[in-house]
Formats: sequence, structure tokens, C-alpha cells
Amino acid sequence: QVQLAESGGGLVQPGGALNLSCTASEFVYTMAWFRQTPGKDRDFVAAISRSGGVTTYAHSVKGRFTISRDSAKNTVSLQMNGLKSEDTAVYYCAADFRTIATTADGYDYWGQGTQVTVSS
Repeated sequence: QVQLAESGGGLVQPGGALNLSCTASEFVYTMAWFRQTPGKDRDFVAAISRSGGVTTYAHSVKGRFTISRDSAKNTVSLQMNGLKSEDTAVYYCAADFRTIATTADGYDYWGQGTQVTVSS
């Protein structure tokens, strides 16, 4: 059973930056980030392939967020720049042994989530 542990959430002002990190207990193919606000579905943010050569982003974060991974360390990071109030959410790390997916059902393994709050 793959275990995922996120870190790096917190409170930041609009326009600020945060870096989220997630470590997997073993190597996985695809790693991704999703986010969720109360009463809403879990939304796709970004994903990265096994090699790191393929990335995909939600339209709302493209150009502001960057996903990267260190496969040797089984880690994935999400650098978030130009944060907006609408980025406030619980961010979840996800992983799977299948190819990249942009929906939650494409991932079998999930972290516990880390809160990101963008507010002045």
C-alpha cells in the first residue's frame, strides 16, 4: 500500500508563493495534485508522468503553478506563484501506477491533504 505525505501548506497573502511537497513510500508512475473546498468535488490541479517529461495543468493554474518530481526520492512538488484567494483549498497529493489522469478516479493513492489559505 503506497502512502503519501504532504507538507508545505499555510497562510499566504494574495500574490504570494508557496511550495507544496509530497513524499511517497515507494516509487509510483504518475503523481498529481488536486484541491478541494468545502461542499465541492475534488478538482484536478496538475500531474506529472513517471519520467517527469510530461506535465499537465488545470487551466486555472497554468502559468502560475509548476509541478516537478524527484523520482530518486519519490517526491513531487508544486510551486505555486501568484496565488489568488480562489486558490484557497485543501491540497491533496495523489499517485497511481497508471498513466496521467485529470480526474480523481484515475488515482488510487491519496495523501491526507494540506491546507492552503490565500488571504490578506
